[in-house]
Amino acid sequence: MDDVCEGKDFSFPKQEEKILHLWSEIKAFETQLARNENNPEYIFYDGPPFATGLPHYGHILAGTIKDIVTRYQAMTGHHVTRRFGWDCHGLPVENEIDKKLGIKKREDVLKLGIDKYNEECRSIVTRYVEEWEKVITRTGRWIDFKNDYKTMDLNFMESVWWVFAQLYEKGLVYKSFKVMPYSTGCKTPLSNFEAGQNYKDVPDPEIMMAFPVIGDPHNASFVAWTTTPWTLPSNLALCVNANFTYVKVRNKFSGKVYIVGESRLSSLPTEKPKQTVTNGSVDGPKVKTKGSSSGKAENVLDSFEILEKLSGASLVGKKYEPLFGYFMELSGTAFRVVADNYVTDDSGTGIVHCAPAFGEDDFRVCIDNKIISKENLTVAVDDDGCFTAKITDFSGRYIKDADKDIIDAVKAKGRLIKYGTFTHSYPFCWRSGTPLIYRAVPSWFVQVENLKDQLLENNNQTYWVPDFVKEKRFHNWLENARDWAISRSRFWGTPLPIWISEDEEEKVVMDSVAKLEKLSGVKVFDLHRHNIDHITIPSSRGPEYGVLQRVDDVFDCWFESGSMPYAYIHYPFENVELFEKNFPGHFVAEGLDQTRGWFYTLMVLATALFGKPAFRNLICNGLVLAEDGKKMSKSLKNYPSPMEVINDYGADALRLYLINSPVVRAETLRFKKEGVHGVVRDVFLPWYNAYRFLVQNAKRLEVEGLAPFVPIDHVTLQKSSNVLDQWINSATQSLVRFVRQEMDGYRLYTVVPYLLKFLDNLTNIYVRFNRKRLRFKDPTGEDDCRTALSTLYNVLLLSCKVMAPFTPFFTEVLYQNMRKACNGSVESIHYCSFPQKEGKLGEQIEQSVSRMMTIIDLARNIRERHNKPLKTPLREMVIVHPDEGFREDIAGKLREYVLEELNIRTLVTCNDSLKYSSLRAEPDFSVLGKRLGKSMGVVAKEIKALSQENILAFESAGEVIIANHCLKLTDIKVLRDFKRPDGMTEKEIDAAGDGDVLVILDLRPDESLFEAGAAREIVNRIQKLRKKVALEPTDMVAVYFESLDEDKSVSQRVLHSQESYIRDAIGSPLLLHSMMPPHALNDAGGWFIHAIIGLP
Repeated sequence: MDDVCEGKDFSFPKQEEKILHLWSEIKAFETQLARNENNPEYIFYDGPPFATGLPHYGHILAGTIKDIVTRYQAMTGHHVTRRFGWDCHGLPVENEIDKKLGIKKREDVLKLGIDKYNEECRSIVTRYVEEWEKVITRTGRWIDFKNDYKTMDLNFMESVWWVFAQLYEKGLVYKSFKVMPYSTGCKTPLSNFEAGQNYKDVPDPEIMMAFPVIGDPHNASFVAWTTTPWTLPSNLALCVNANFTYVKVRNKFSGKVYIVGESRLSSLPTEKPKQTVTNGSVDGPKVKTKGSSSGKAENVLDSFEILEKLSGASLVGKKYEPLFGYFMELSGTAFRVVADNYVTDDSGTGIVHCAPAFGEDDFRVCIDNKIISKENLTVAVDDDGCFTAKITDFSGRYIKDADKDIIDAVKAKGRLIKYGTFTHSYPFCWRSGTPLIYRAVPSWFVQVENLKDQLLENNNQTYWVPDFVKEKRFHNWLENARDWAISRSRFWGTPLPIWISEDEEEKVVMDSVAKLEKLSGVKVFDLHRHNIDHITIPSSRGPEYGVLQRVDDVFDCWFESGSMPYAYIHYPFENVELFEKNFPGHFVAEGLDQTRGWFYTLMVLATALFGKPAFRNLICNGLVLAEDGKKMSKSLKNYPSPMEVINDYGADALRLYLINSPVVRAETLRFKKEGVHGVVRDVFLPWYNAYRFLVQNAKRLEVEGLAPFVPIDHVTLQKSSNVLDQWINSATQSLVRFVRQEMDGYRLYTVVPYLLKFLDNLTNIYVRFNRKRLRFKDPTGEDDCRTALSTLYNVLLLSCKVMAPFTPFFTEVLYQNMRKACNGSVESIHYCSFPQKEGKLGEQIEQSVSRMMTIIDLARNIRERHNKPLKTPLREMVIVHPDEGFREDIAGKLREYVLEELNIRTLVTCNDSLKYSSLRAEPDFSVLGKRLGKSMGVVAKEIKALSQENILAFESAGEVIIANHCLKLTDIKVLRDFKRPDGMTEKEIDAAGDGDVLVILDLRPDESLFEAGAAREIVNRIQKLRKKVALEPTDMVAVYFESLDEDKSVSQRVLHSQESYIRDAIGSPLLLHSMMPPHALNDAGGWFIHAIIGLP
């Protein structure tokens, strides 16, 4: 193995760039795929992003999740094809071109020409592909960019046609009007998912209007309320709730009679009589015409008298005078009252005005009550959001701009009762920023509601992390699934493959390019609109019926991405066996927002086509926010760029930071650059230092003239008699077992905390406690040193293989050097198989070492409380614990490690809990509270009253009956309070415990221990000096000592009695200052250091 630098000089980003060069040189990704070619397939679906913007942390997070899982599957014996995909069609692209070309209306595109428009769209689709490849590759993700798929490719689009044709043949496709969220800025309907992405609190006008009831004896008017005055010209009905009570009231001052919901009477404006004044003004009511829709009933009754109470059902069928006369041709069926339960009494008047073209419930209610039919629906607003010629007074005007004039027109007709403003949450287009409207659009639909039961069943067959997203969010979305409008009246997309005759009696659906070529006689080379819209098909009924032409619409791009499992491999035209043997796919991963997007469309199409889910396993991540909790924004500059973070700390650190966060559990993450630095500090530097310690001490063997280090085989190492070798081997097997278990369960977020603990144990227990063995300073000899080094080598190698999917760069760096010590190693760590669970797990020794570290921590706490540093030797430690196996481990094979680490002379174990402690019991309220309820008080009192004998009996039996409740060890906390021996003070003896083990230290000073403490301090200061001048462990030095004590005999006594300890610790004898040469010169052995050390 080659020499390695100190941790402070190791540049993680630069090393990663070297590894990228290595991977490129040896074609690592391609080679791994070739090596696994005959292995079972693991099918991973990569959701296609748009390439019209640069990758952000959301993309890097999802990409890291995908890379970890697919690397793991490749290492566990699967062939994992990883092809990058691009979403090329739809609004994101069209919106860019509209801005570039100044396109405002649909007619602008037609004037320009669909061919020119679409080619403009095509030209920007791959604008940032190079940047994407650079960033994604730099993050360490292995994915095939050269063999990528694009939704605009002919093969992909042909498979989309096939998917649609299958649905059509199954009778799952129909054409109808549907009221949908509509963007006037983008001139297209949006899915409900898209419509929910950009809500804003905005003020809108709110008005109450009068609708005179035809034939009413009191000349009463229905009162309706709206916040969308622009829909009033299209009013065709009023809707009440048949179960509500309505009142007919007369205004005491004007005499006008209104009908409103009884519970909404307070919403009517109040009126007050004017006061008579001397200037000759006329007495009369003053009408309040502005304000919110709230009011107090007692004030309203000052202005109104109740004439009659009416049931909602009794109002159904009553006719009223239209507000405008634009739809008088429908007066035979329209302008009457209908009833539906969607009418609520929490706002408005209890009477809803219905404009069926501009409200989902309005449309349904008017169709159900035969106000209109789907065939005679007139949509009086065009694609640009302007009134059509049908609305003569406002023709050509943008609807929101016309609100004020429509209100003025209502007022001029004497029908305005109240006007005000109303602030509410309203959806805006996420692309154009314009307010959305609800508008009936002709569309082609897939019947989803009929598939609901099967969708829910298929969802149950899938496995999600975290599971609550599947069981709640996604389940609820499927439960309320509606038919899916899959067509868009746009230009840049996959055209619907429907050819239809002029009389709409004949339809032909294309399922392939070959079918279109056969029926039309035209060679097809591209499926975009401008290349196929001109193609016609002769009618099968004869020449007199003319030709069939394609419908104008294109697919919603969600339909394309939902078709990805079939289209990216051009199924069923190619790869039939590959698909049919491996469907559903094994794994998908995207963000939480895709529960209503890609995850949903995948599930719908797979269920409709094959009756199966599209995927088996899914990881759903949350949203990455800026550090301030806001959405990451380029304009706000509230986050560091990904490449800045990678260049500072490395991609591995960023990967681990993202994976070890709530965002992998579908929660939000506030991104902090300092958090990435923390990963370097807490994970990679300790890991690197353990590796560096191995390399340095392996090289030391050669420096000392011994045979080069060659690692001992794994089987032999398992037989080591050293307790810490046994422990670290067992801990490594536990790591392998845990990571396999968690990765098989797709729980990536549990791995990093476990790794942190493992690395902490490796560096702070195994390496720290084994320094003498590893440095060949232990009297056990060379063979034991090589066993220790080989154990450390094996542990590091195994942990690198385990962590290779998570940290592909750093593990490769370590592997490339470590493989030099072992013949026959494969060229990259990513060609290695993931470690198998081997050997027996030493659960007893793992538990004992864990308890040993608890003992050490407790003893350190006692020292700190009494200001007794570790350099001060102590006489005795007593460890109290009931487990005989643990006491034997501590008093036997772990004894020397405890004594040396804590600088204590003797260790005594004790199983008599009552000798040094008094026992008391406390109920665990967090466990018992919910279970016992009202009995908790009685049980708690009896638990606290348990005698010490009862507590010991409870610990022995494992349970106790209290107040007729059987309580287990997990229900009661047994606390051990230290009982100080008679005649001794706290300064002389003290203890600390954790409820399991009790540690007692004898703190009394002992002159006989002074010399050992002084020697320890000398060694400590020398080691600090070595570090200060950057000496390597293998560097041989001569160290000279001069005492500054007045009594020189003290230091002389220490040097004499502790000579062996000091020489072993510093690797050379400690020489007197008088022996130092006049000039510190570089001599054959190394450097000379002049150290003046004054003993305390």
